[in-house]
Amino acid sequence: MNNDGITPEFQKGWDAALLAVRRWHEAQASKTTIQARRSRFPKNLEREAEVHRRSAELIATLSPDDV
Repeated sequence: MNNDGITPEFQKGWDAALLAVRRWHEAQASKTTIQARRSRFPKNLEREAEVHRRSAELIATLSPDDV
């Protein structure tokens, strides 16, 4: 166990969860971008895709100490 109380098993689960969330946000961004290309009014969809892209980027910066 580390000094901060995080076990290797916890860290492995944490990393897996972050990877899953990041991939989900990336998939949502991709899906929303495609919808925006097909839409007559794409601005809202483009903003939504950007939120998902930023979320996917920021997920990597989280640590167990943040929660």
